[in-house]
Amino acid sequence: MGNSSSKLEKALAEAPEDERYYGLENFGNTCYCNSVLQALYFCKPFRERVLRYGASLPSNVEENLLNCLADLFMQINSSKKKTGVISPKKFVQRLRRDNELFRGHMHQDAHEFLNYLLNQSCELLEQEAKNAQGGGGGGQQAGAGGQPQRPITTWVHEIFQGKLVNETRCLHCETVTCREEVFMDLSLEIDNNTSLTSCLRNFSSMEMLDRDDKFFCDHCCCLQEAKKRMLLRSVPPCLILHLKRFKYVEAQGRLRKLMYRVVFPMELKLPNTTTDDDPGAADTLYTLSAVVVHVGSGPHHGHYVSLIKSGGQWLFFDDENVELISESQVQSTFGSTSEYGQNNMDHGYLLFYERAGA
Repeated sequence: MGNSSSKLEKALAEAPEDERYYGLENFGNTCYCNSVLQALYFCKPFRERVLRYGASLPSNVEENLLNCLADLFMQINSSKKKTGVISPKKFVQRLRRDNELFRGHMHQDAHEFLNYLLNQSCELLEQEAKNAQGGGGGGQQAGAGGQPQRPITTWVHEIFQGKLVNETRCLHCETVTCREEVFMDLSLEIDNNTSLTSCLRNFSSMEMLDRDDKFFCDHCCCLQEAKKRMLLRSVPPCLILHLKRFKYVEAQGRLRKLMYRVVFPMELKLPNTTTDDDPGAADTLYTLSAVVVHVGSGPHHGHYVSLIKSGGQWLFFDDENVELISESQVQSTFGSTSEYGQNNMDHGYLLFYERAGA
């Protein structure tokens, strides 16, 4: 995938003056990490806040995962040359010290790493905010009158967090029970020869709760048949969608990779998936900014690369290698028309969409 480096250099001459395109060194199966880091670096709202955070840190700050990330982003952003290779060694070492899951050289899951990085960043920022307020340790802080304060909303939450409402309607008394949940990404079940819009519609489709899955209705005080669905109550500036390509097949007793063809658009709206609480959500226009691609036939081996849109052009990031690609090459990662097709091993796995004007 990709073109010659000379063509890349020529194309990047017209790219934004302050943009940098750097490959990341691989430290033994760290492609899962590199591909996600590239997608996050080119998520401009996130990059800008990380750089601002890094610039505000004192020189004697205690090392943690978030300031190692800021240090890496600052190295890339301040590089004099437009292209090159940078080592994320400090970040990877910190990651492996903090979480034993990532210490070995086994194939890791890019989605698990993304979740860990965003959640850990939120926890670190929350702790810093509590320390600044004089609260010290973890847990909810007491506010006026001894009432617990509302959870701290960090800039990571502001960029990636949305809200879901789990709506359940009792079919006996018609009482509707709503439970709100937050998300940093949406994990979507996939079918063969489908589209992302269809997957989102299925995510919010009505589900029947009956037989052994009846719902306990607080109004009826007993188990009742019910219907439930998940709707988006609010959507974030940067929407991350996770296509669930790894599925446990009971008959085989193991995980399999689904090579399904899932067409994802360059521009996305969210019809039929939102509540009336945020009437503008259904009309929100998102633009595809990055795709983390899994290359390989199974969940326990393979490779991760990222496809990034920058300056109106698509680029291919494969650890140290950076190449210019066409939009049609992005579309080649939709998947195969057969369930376990062996012709195409490159499949879109994590989709990064940015709200227009974010």
